[in-house]
Order: sequence, then structure tokens, then C-alpha cells
Amino acid sequence: MTNTKAKFHLGQLVHHKLFNYRGVIMDADPDFQGTEDWYEQVARSRPPKDQPWYRVLVHDGQHQTYVAERNLQADDTGGPINHPLVGIIFNAFRDGRYTTRQSIN
Repeated sequence: MTNTKAKFHLGQLVHHKLFNYRGVIMDADPDFQGTEDWYEQVARSRPPKDQPWYRVLVHDGQHQTYVAERNLQADDTGGPINHPLVGIIFNAFRDGRYTTRQSIN
């Protein structure tokens, strides 16, 4: 069992270091929860499975991504995220972060 503390929290703005997009954390897993096939096909940089992974709503997109913690950094631009699920998942945007409506996990 992993005993790693997540670096990012729900509602926090992040930037993907490899693919250069902004987003907001909508969910977090203490370790990789995807399938081995997905990992082999999509996670080409082979990030560790025993570290936190996050579901991220992508700014100006309609989709979400599943990202290893090592590929994210805090986004300090302070601007809101444009995504259709933001208003469903989050309650408000204050001081550069979103507050959640309810617990997702």
C-alpha cells in the first residue's frame, strides 16, 4: 500500500509540463488506477505507478486527462479554466482556485 501524500489538491490549477496545457484537478488517486493496456499505450514517459495520479479538466477542451504527479506543476496564472464540467463539479472560483460542490471520491 502506498503512503504518499498528494502534492496537488482538488480545485487546484495545474500546468502539464510535457504537453503544455492548463487544467484543474477534479480527482486524485494515491497511485495509478488505470489498466496495464492504457499505461503501455498512453503513458509513454513511464511515470511511476506508485505515486499520485490526477484527473484533470483541460482548459479550452471538452475532455479530461489522467496524469502522473511528476508531469504536473502548479499553474500560477490565476485565470479560470474554460471547461463544460467546471460549473458542475466546482462551486466557485476564488483566489486562483476552485472550491468543490461535493466529494467526488
